[in-house]
Amino acid sequence: MSHKILLLVLFFNQNIYGHLNAQQSIPVVNTKELLSLINSQDDTLRIFNFWATWCKPCVQELPFFEELNTKRKEGKFVLYLVSLDSKESIQKKLVPFIKKRQLHSTIIVFDGGNPNVWIDQIEPNWTGSIPASLFIYQGNRLFAESPFENLTSIENFINQFKL
Repeated sequence: MSHKILLLVLFFNQNIYGHLNAQQSIPVVNTKELLSLINSQDDTLRIFNFWATWCKPCVQELPFFEELNTKRKEGKFVLYLVSLDSKESIQKKLVPFIKKRQLHSTIIVFDGGNPNVWIDQIEPNWTGSIPASLFIYQGNRLFAESPFENLTSIENFINQFKL
C-alpha cells in the first residue's frame, strides 16, 4: 500500500507539471521506500537508473534514458532516475541541472544512509559504482553497472527479458 502512495506522489509531483519549476521539490526516498518500489511485481517494466550530477558517465547516458522514456511512455513502463546527490544539494545543484538538461523522467533523490547497508539490499552484485541500472520485469531482474553507450544498447539489454 505504501509504495502505491509513493508512486502517486511521484506521479503528481513530476507528471502534472511536466517538468520541474523553481518552487517544486524532488521527492527524497529512504531505503524502505525505494525497496518498496523495486519489489513491486507486476507486468510493468521498471528501470532504476542510479546516477549523480557529479558523475560524468552518468550524465552522458541520461539523454539515452530520457529518449527511452519518451519512446515507451505509452506502455507499461516506468523509469526512475534515482539521484545519489545529497538532499542538501537539491535546490542549488539538482533542480538547475534538471532544468538545464530538460529531464522529464521521474526523478527521485535517494537518501539511504550508509551505502554499505543498502547496496546489497538493492542488488547483491553491485560494487557501488555508478552509473548503475536495475531493470525489473515480472519479478525478473537485470543489473548493469556500466554506462550505456546509446539508446540501442539499453534496448538490447531490455530485450533479454524477451518482451
